Amino acid sequence: CPHSASLARGAAPRKPGPEGAGRAPAGRDKWETATRLKAALGGENGAAAAGELRALLERVLAPAAGSGGGEAAGEALEWCRCLLSGGEPWDGFVQAVRAYDPATLCGLVWTANFVAYRCRTCGISPCMSLCAECFHQGEHAGHDYNMFRSQAGGACDCGDSNVMREAGFCKRHRIKSNSNVPCVPKDLLMMSELVLPQFIFSLIQHLREGYNEPALDLPSEKDLHKILQVLEPHVSFLEDLTKMGGAMRSVLTQVLTSQQFYKDLSSGVGENACAKKSHEKYLIALKGSGLAFPEDKLACGMEEQGAGTSTLAVQGLAGATATSGQGDSSDEEDQDGSQGVGKRKRVKLSSTTKDQSIMDVLKHKCFLEELLFWTIKYEFPQKMVTFLLNMLPDQDYKVAFTKTFVQHYAFIMKTLKKSHESDTMSNRIVHISVQLFSNEELARQVTEECQLLDIMVTVLLYMMESCLIKSELQDEENSLHVVVNCGEALLKNNTYWPLVSDFINILSHQSVAKKFLEDHGLLVTWMNFVSFFQGMNLNKRELNEHVEFESQTYYAAFAAELEACAQPMWGLLSHCKVRETQEYTRNVVRYCLEALQDWFDAINFVDEPAPNQVTFHLPLHRYFAMFLSKAVKCQELDLDTILPDQEMLMKLMIHPLQIQASLSEIHSNMWVRNGLQIKGQAMTYVQSHFCNSMIDPDIYLLQVCASRLDPDYFISSVFERFKVVDLLTMASQHQNTVLDSEHERSMLEGALTFLVLLLSLRLHLGMTDDEILRAEMVAQLCMNDRTHSSLLDLISLEKNPNPKSGIIPGSLSFESVLSAVADFKAPVFEPGGSMQQGMYTPKAEVWDKEFDPVMVILRTVYRRDVQSAMDRYTAFLKQSGKFPGNPWPPYKKRTPLHPSYKGLVKLLHCKTLHIVLFTLLYKILMDHQNLSEHVLCMVLYLIELGLENSPERESDEEVESTGGQERCHDSWFPGSNLVSNMRHFINYVRVRVPETAPEVKKEPPASTSSDGLASSQNSGTAQVFSLVAERRKKFQEIINRNTSEANQVVRPKASMKWSAPGATPQLTTAILEVKESMLSLLIKLHHKLSGKQNSYYPPWLDDVDVLIHPEIPRYSHGDGMTAVERILLKAAVQSRLNKRIIEEICRKVTPPVPPKKISSAEKKTLDKEERRQKARERQQKLLAEFASRQKSFMETAMDVESPDADTAMEIATSEQHVSEAIYDCVICGQSGPSTEDRPTGLVVLLQASSVLGQCRNSTEPKKLPTTEEEQIYPWDTCAALHDVRLTTLQRYFKDSSCLQAVSIGWEGGVYVQTCGHTLHIDCHKSYMESLRNDQVLQGFSVDKGEFTCPLCRQFANSVLPCYPGNNVERSLWQSHSNKCMRDLVQEVEDLQEQLGTFPVSISSETNLSKEMESVMKDIKSTTQKKYTDYSKSPGSPDNDFLFMYSVARTNLELELVHRGGNLCSGGASTAGKRSCLNQLFHVLAMHMRLYSIDSAYNPWRKLTQTMQDKNSELISEELPEVPVLYRDVSSLLLIQILTMPQPLHKEHFTCIVKVLFTLLYTQALAALSVKCSAEDRMAWKESGALKKNTCNGEKSWEVLLGHVVSELSKGKIYEERETEELTFLTLVTAYSEFSNYFLPLITSLLQHHLFGGDLPSCQEDEEFTVLASCLGLLPSFQSSDEFTSASCLDWPVPAFDMISQWCSELASFADRHPDQVKALLIQEPKWDLPRLLQLPENYNTIFQYYHRKTCTVCTKVPKDPAVCLVCGTFVCLKGLCCKQQSYCECVLHSQNCGAGTGIFLLINASVIIIIRGHRFCLWGSVYLDAHGEEDRDLRRGKPLYICKERYKVLEQQWVSHTFDHINKRWGPHYNGL
Repeated sequence: CPHSASLARGAAPRKPGPEGAGRAPAGRDKWETATRLKAALGGENGAAAAGELRALLERVLAPAAGSGGGEAAGEALEWCRCLLSGGEPWDGFVQAVRAYDPATLCGLVWTANFVAYRCRTCGISPCMSLCAECFHQGEHAGHDYNMFRSQAGGACDCGDSNVMREAGFCKRHRIKSNSNVPCVPKDLLMMSELVLPQFIFSLIQHLREGYNEPALDLPSEKDLHKILQVLEPHVSFLEDLTKMGGAMRSVLTQVLTSQQFYKDLSSGVGENACAKKSHEKYLIALKGSGLAFPEDKLACGMEEQGAGTSTLAVQGLAGATATSGQGDSSDEEDQDGSQGVGKRKRVKLSSTTKDQSIMDVLKHKCFLEELLFWTIKYEFPQKMVTFLLNMLPDQDYKVAFTKTFVQHYAFIMKTLKKSHESDTMSNRIVHISVQLFSNEELARQVTEECQLLDIMVTVLLYMMESCLIKSELQDEENSLHVVVNCGEALLKNNTYWPLVSDFINILSHQSVAKKFLEDHGLLVTWMNFVSFFQGMNLNKRELNEHVEFESQTYYAAFAAELEACAQPMWGLLSHCKVRETQEYTRNVVRYCLEALQDWFDAINFVDEPAPNQVTFHLPLHRYFAMFLSKAVKCQELDLDTILPDQEMLMKLMIHPLQIQASLSEIHSNMWVRNGLQIKGQAMTYVQSHFCNSMIDPDIYLLQVCASRLDPDYFISSVFERFKVVDLLTMASQHQNTVLDSEHERSMLEGALTFLVLLLSLRLHLGMTDDEILRAEMVAQLCMNDRTHSSLLDLISLEKNPNPKSGIIPGSLSFESVLSAVADFKAPVFEPGGSMQQGMYTPKAEVWDKEFDPVMVILRTVYRRDVQSAMDRYTAFLKQSGKFPGNPWPPYKKRTPLHPSYKGLVKLLHCKTLHIVLFTLLYKILMDHQNLSEHVLCMVLYLIELGLENSPERESDEEVESTGGQERCHDSWFPGSNLVSNMRHFINYVRVRVPETAPEVKKEPPASTSSDGLASSQNSGTAQVFSLVAERRKKFQEIINRNTSEANQVVRPKASMKWSAPGATPQLTTAILEVKESMLSLLIKLHHKLSGKQNSYYPPWLDDVDVLIHPEIPRYSHGDGMTAVERILLKAAVQSRLNKRIIEEICRKVTPPVPPKKISSAEKKTLDKEERRQKARERQQKLLAEFASRQKSFMETAMDVESPDADTAMEIATSEQHVSEAIYDCVICGQSGPSTEDRPTGLVVLLQASSVLGQCRNSTEPKKLPTTEEEQIYPWDTCAALHDVRLTTLQRYFKDSSCLQAVSIGWEGGVYVQTCGHTLHIDCHKSYMESLRNDQVLQGFSVDKGEFTCPLCRQFANSVLPCYPGNNVERSLWQSHSNKCMRDLVQEVEDLQEQLGTFPVSISSETNLSKEMESVMKDIKSTTQKKYTDYSKSPGSPDNDFLFMYSVARTNLELELVHRGGNLCSGGASTAGKRSCLNQLFHVLAMHMRLYSIDSAYNPWRKLTQTMQDKNSELISEELPEVPVLYRDVSSLLLIQILTMPQPLHKEHFTCIVKVLFTLLYTQALAALSVKCSAEDRMAWKESGALKKNTCNGEKSWEVLLGHVVSELSKGKIYEERETEELTFLTLVTAYSEFSNYFLPLITSLLQHHLFGGDLPSCQEDEEFTVLASCLGLLPSFQSSDEFTSASCLDWPVPAFDMISQWCSELASFADRHPDQVKALLIQEPKWDLPRLLQLPENYNTIFQYYHRKTCTVCTKVPKDPAVCLVCGTFVCLKGLCCKQQSYCECVLHSQNCGAGTGIFLLINASVIIIIRGHRFCLWGSVYLDAHGEEDRDLRRGKPLYICKERYKVLEQQWVSHTFDHINKRWGPHYNGL
């Protein structure tokens, strides 16, 4: 079509430069062109149109255009949108495509930090995860699920039945579709199929262009980021396409995987120069990555190497081509020439026999492959990753992508190794791979078609090869073994984990694991890999000085062994559970042994380990051990068929045994010069996450070796390894050439403890999984009570192959075992403020029957835990009355051994062990040095084990084949059975002793002269016994070589002793008379332990049954004596001979053990011990005394009412004279009165508070909003209403009088509290100075005047001076005055006038007045300016006046709140205990009297006199004063009292109260009259008029109400009524309540504080009566039924005149502003107590609503959202977005909402933080899980429920302002929260 051609030609010239592209046809033209092209393509000459389209796209998408900046890219995308939709509107097109989406999978992709869910009940793969929406739409109630924050990102698996069970699918993905989705019409996506290939190619071109192979310096990361920035819109566009659903995805898949498109566009052939250039760059990039195009290699045959070609052929080829320029692994560098890492040289392996093609060959055949290549090259940009993952729901794509990923695996590894941000990159890699490899079907397919396992193992091997060094284990010079260097970044930063975790992931699939276990080549390679870790991180013991640099490489080493070796091992083991899998085990064991043999050869190992070095890493040994264990336990294999020969077993046992001995050395402080890290290693080795893969296999391997080797050999090896051979001599002195004497004791304990562990553990020797679980749990619970989560954490079961997947195996059995062995202790709240978690504690029968000290010793990381378990056991025995003293660890019966391991018992019945036991018993009895109770305990334990596990027949006094050479230990014991050996008497023993030893001096007894000696040889002198010699002999026997060789092998022992010649005295042989058997030694020990002669009496002599039922509970708990008795009983039960011998020994009365002469050295040690003991006792005594003193102090401190109350009591009791209050200063300790020169002060804490302002007038507390509908409006709070009232008054009345008609301080009022301690103010100043110089205390800021009370350490920030003076009033106030009301009123008025006559005259500044001023300043500066300035003219004195009496009001009101809102008995009585109101009033009064009230305006006049001149007011221009009826009575009361001279007389106080009560009463009547209907009003008016003239008309409320009505109706007050009818009844009740409340409450409190005296206690309903009489309003008590509040009225002037005068003020106001009259009259005095917001039951409700909610200020979703629990405001914690003038939002809000106190719930952490002023603290959480635990930071993600008790405590602390005192951990927040 010539027309279209010309169009294309016409467009061509308009492309001179990049900016030309921008001027392509304008917006409308695009849509037209698109529509036309679409039509043309559908027509007959589609080919031409396609050509035109291609040209157009080439022009629009050219990389040159794209790099022209943002708008060019936008232009290009705009074109694409037009073309794809074929000219339709884009949104319409999107809808159209969506209609064809057969969505069965969710596939939502998320990035790090997204909140997702994992349900173990529904998951098939442990990595299964769901997005929140699918989770909440599915049914998971009661399942084992948790919420988690994604670390690396992930995708939702809903709808994928390969990964999860269908029952868990959500509603949307349950429908099996495909059937009902209509077919996609051809023309809908026709354009997409043509446009997308070019779009994707343009993306690839951009990537090629942007990448410059980095030079030798660091890659230019900035450039990479720039390119990615430019491409952002392109990738986002692709991402949007994937979200259009299945139809569009399948088009994309087709484009990405089609090889044809790729060939056409990117091969670089053709005339397009641009494309050529980009192809060249692509080839350069490939080369630079160490990859080659297969064509460049000789091995062209490999190009299409499918699964068909045999691997061997390929290996041959690879070997030939290995010389290509591949820098990474195949260069055989000269070994010395390689980079030195530290001192150690890196070792390069020559290129492995493995398939080279895996590492070096990449050929891209489609867009997808090259796209992935660039994604890797650019280190996995997040956007690209999400796009690639968003495509996964398309099945074809999924397979293609997985294969591509596997093909690039080696390249990924190389990029990862070079990367600078390996962490981020690792996460992105795993984000992808976990989606691919968790799916068993897919993993199997790739394994079969792409050699996935080969690739993975090879890649891992290559990765580790880059950081190998020569091993220095054993033979440093000639060792051929190489190990990984743990100091390399690769290991230190865990760079390998993505690859290892993929490997573990695919091994969890049975089909894949079977392939691995069947493939011998793979197993060999894998064992090769594991052997790189064998012996890594070698420790050498420092003998001279401390290491200067402690390396921390051991973290890396342990992590590497766990992740790279152990976890794949557990993965493999999980598939070897049944008989059919025996073959696999045989394979693994076989190759494992081969690798071990190679290892022994490589390190030149013969029979002696090199001294003073240890490695904790023996993964090969552990593979061998665990597969053996599995074979016996699950596959019923015969152990002997897979065990190697004896020689190999001997070698195998050496290194694990070396570790056990080293553990003991480390704990004995022999490695102390190696620094702390060696202790760290010893702890990690047994720590809960590692023990299953480390110490357990090691001990099991030793048990296997012990059961198969000669027992004498094994036992002597143990003692030799532990270096205590020389100690095992009967002589009292010995030389130990290898051990210092201070380490001997703990090493001996270590050796014996190890033997006990070895012989009593049954973890792999026959216990079932449930028994193991139970034993583990009991051990953990016995050490300490545990929370549920810490138990789960501590008991990591072996079935858990991949910890990152967070799956907890067999949790059902976990719960049932837990409930069987433990009781739940609900979380209690301690008053000290420390919150307890829900804990599990062992049941009593567990302590009784199951406590197993052996298991505890095995599992303790810290030695103190063993002690803690024993202490708890002791406490249990004391409490249950089973045993009073200090018990020994109980002996616990063991599960029977599995038959395969029966040989283990031989250890207990071998002469070597018996000799050791005999020697030790003897030494303990003779008190040789370096033995301890622990040694005895273990010796007895071993004897008991031997008796429990004795061979069946005792009569086998084995006739030993004397064919062998005579062994020396035959002369000790005849047989090897412990039962018979116990009774064997040993008369003489030959010992080798130093010549200085006491044994040498003894002459042999005369009678048996030398000949006797000769004959005694036969009469049972045991020979000198040398363990070492024995062991050598054994070793030689086993290795049947001829003697000459053997001598060379076994280096003569003499050379092994590093003793300087001549230093040690010569050894000589002496003969010791012993004449004991084990039984006699035991009985003597019993005497020794009990401290009494003949304390042992055989129990069976009294009660024969003992022998028949030896299991007697009496023996199961107790100390050493009990243990000895138990053993003797068992020995007697097992053999009659023993029984008889025991009886015989007991009959011979044993002579007392001669008191031994103690050598001076021993004496010293003994003295030391005794002295220590005494010191300890003294310390305990002192502590106890101190504690009791403290207690009595606390009691007295708590009881002080106010510091001078107790003195007041004394005054009242002694004689009625005037005395001064006496104060104690807690700093200098002197007592005395407070004087003007040296005033005393109370320690107080001033804090601004808005608690009162939070009262609401509804009894229903507000809820925290959790949906958009619920909102909290602050209009109905007390503070808001008071604010409104003040502003209204200020509009209509004179400012100065407004400021006296109300109180402020509802928000930001200053609350004063004290701990009740006093100090001299000058002492306080010096105390503050010392604090200022001492910068250690950082809990508070001294510069702000903060300190802690020197006595009780309570937080404080000011000192309130105590007013000097006598407490006269206290003694006088009882006498009622008889002055009449008139006189009193007059007196009050006069007193208010005398301003100057103040006891402390201000003119002469005294210390006291200075202090009063400074404390007033403190009070003012405590709150913010906005809470003190309410006047229209800032800084007016009226303002200060208002502020001061409001402080008094705030403190009284708060005290009322603390008392629960009324003064009934009960209430929070503690509030009154330490009040400082008395002192506070003095300070305030002094300041208030500085401001004179103009006498004309004095409210007192208005209250007590009828004014004459009414008209004068109206003439004046200024606003009128506030009418009396609008004034707040409580405020007036405080003003009156505080302007009187202090101390106030009781009668004046009563007078003021009476006057104000009349006003309150009238206000109540007026308010009532406004509320009722017009008819009612008429009725009242008339009935009132009738009674007006009766005798006590002034006290009858009907009369007064009538009068008020008549007076008020003169004005316009009652006009335009709303119909708010009230019936008579409610009227009365409302009214009585009304007058009932406020005044009497506040007043009584006032009286209580000013005058002492107790508050009356009463019931709520009669509260008013009682208070009224207490205040003197009631003349005398009347019976309460005829009592009305009116009878309290006492009018100073005739009532009706007064009322008329007050009402007239209102009337005149009503004339001007009729609308406001009522609003101001009706006050709501009934406030509910302040409450925090109510929280929902389930935390998820809060979390789901708030964690995605946008902030109203910055409209972003905050990173750390928080919500205020007082008012419900949503804030950004630490968010810089909402920062104002350097204050972050939370701090700002705490100032606005709580005047400096804020309580915030952190949404993402479930914890509450408190902000108090400039400090903050973490309060804890009020949400606990089902096990009563907090879940800070939602790490476990279990469902959380509100804990009402905790929330109540929080509320209580808020209301009582005690956050500062109760919470201890405060820190400064620097306004950054």
